Amino acid sequence: MDAVVRTERLTKDFTVGFWRPKPRRALDALTFEIPRGEVFGLLGPNGAGKTTTLKLLLHLLRPTSGRAEILGQPAGDLRARTRLGFLPEQPFFYDHLTAEELLGYFAGLCGVDGPARRARVDGALDRVSLDAADRRRPLRQFSKGMLQRVGLAQALVNDPELVILDEPMSGLDPLGRRDVREIILQLRDEGRTVLFSSHILSDAEAVCSRVGILSRGRMVACGAVTDLTTTAGRGWEVVAGDLTPDVVSRLTTRLTRARLIAPGRYSLEMGPDARPEPFVAELAAAGASLLSVTPLRTTLEDVFLARVGDSAAREGGHP
Repeated sequence: MDAVVRTERLTKDFTVGFWRPKPRRALDALTFEIPRGEVFGLLGPNGAGKTTTLKLLLHLLRPTSGRAEILGQPAGDLRARTRLGFLPEQPFFYDHLTAEELLGYFAGLCGVDGPARRARVDGALDRVSLDAADRRRPLRQFSKGMLQRVGLAQALVNDPELVILDEPMSGLDPLGRRDVREIILQLRDEGRTVLFSSHILSDAEAVCSRVGILSRGRMVACGAVTDLTTTAGRGWEVVAGDLTPDVVSRLTTRLTRARLIAPGRYSLEMGPDARPEPFVAELAAAGASLLSVTPLRTTLEDVFLARVGDSAAREGGHP
């Protein structure tokens, strides 16, 4: 499968300081590939190098060393730029324009004219669920979440093969985040490639085929979400009600953790070698009501915290 995005030892140094300027490495020998039709999440704490990576791919910054390719062309090549869409983390638009006027302007910059321009504008605004009345309002009247929707629409108005989104969930309420997740999955189903950065790990886990975790400019983990997370080895969580502290105390020798979550209701965790069936039968015999039995698995958040924490520990500082 051909790579839509490819980097090889991509490195970026910035000069910091005034009297005695020194180089600061923001990105260190970053190497990864994204095949066509994949949703790839670039994750990391603030300052990890996510936005720097995207700017290098878009040729908004030039690398200190290494190289990057977009759609088979060197980063910045015009043939590649016409085939991608981009949403920055904090988009700024002419606020006297309406959403329709703004998208018409961007469609024109992409060489779309005549009836096709109107169709592209309407299609992009339909995707982000902006209703007819809002499309004709000046952008200065929009909330942060509505502006984020317009920004996503402008990233899609040129019908791109590759969509690059920097923190696309920023400023959105839960319904807006759900809509953006659905749009990303629709783009994937259409065969497009999506690269986005995010610090909202649950959203990344819900939509990404693969993720890369950055810490201090280095890739500390990269792979399929299903490979990085696992259902094996963590045990079980049993949630039960109508329990007394005396009953729970008798069970604690077989538990790794017991936590009161409401009056009479407990979360009881067992290790990986325990079987839940006999334990559930014992709870029933004690008069407890079973609410749920859930296998414990490693989440993307667990992986993120472990890898970023390990990286910080090796370098003797905070992530």
